Amino acid sequence: MTVSAPNDITPKIPRHIAIIMDGNGRWARERGWPRLKGHEQGSSRVQDICEGCIDAGVDYLTLYAFSTENWCRPKHEIAGLMLLLERFLAEKVAEMNRNGVKLATIGRIADLPDAVRKRLERAVEETSHNDRLVLTLALNYGSRDEIVEAARSLAASVQSGEIMTDEITKELFSSRLSTGGMPDPDLLIRTSGEMRLSNFLLWQLSYTEIHVTQKLWPDFGRQDLRDAIADFSSRDRRYGAAVENGSISLPA
Repeated sequence: MTVSAPNDITPKIPRHIAIIMDGNGRWARERGWPRLKGHEQGSSRVQDICEGCIDAGVDYLTLYAFSTENWCRPKHEIAGLMLLLERFLAEKVAEMNRNGVKLATIGRIADLPDAVRKRLERAVEETSHNDRLVLTLALNYGSRDEIVEAARSLAASVQSGEIMTDEITKELFSSRLSTGGMPDPDLLIRTSGEMRLSNFLLWQLSYTEIHVTQKLWPDFGRQDLRDAIADFSSRDRRYGAAVENGSISLPA
């Protein structure tokens, strides 16, 4: 069967960009500096990339800031990362409000240090009225944990009689994820040249276009963002179908 390709099958601008911000430690090591210096430099990139997304017309930006596996790092590095996050939230809320950035989070926020969690909750509340860009920080986040929690939620709903098992759909499952209500990412950017997803948005990235750059995150700037968007806009997004002569061929 052949149908006409939708007009938005290859959108010029991704509505939702997700980024695995990799390479902070390597950036610092190359300069003979402590790893935390790299994380500090990396945190300074966030505002610039947010502004670049706004300029490009992107609606959602999701950043992999701290994974559940990151707790295995040395204690002094974790403490430094938490202090950097707290400082970032304290210093950037005013700029977020000026730029129209709404802050959101995914992940097990309750497990963060109290001071960081309270600062984060305050920043989310103080930016809740903004509508130019939704900036989501994935903190203490792991996609497999998220999927298990969604399955448990649905199982509880079945057990309580709220839904029947045959009512469980992909859409319903998606709504029980921490990203429920957000569109899936159109574009995933990974810095530092690594070729893996690292337990990030495994369900949501099913049909996401992936752009890998050798740039380390502290060196990733607006031109690099524009290059990634240009790469995205040059691709045909077929979602598993075949495109022939401007039409999508679906299995009979």
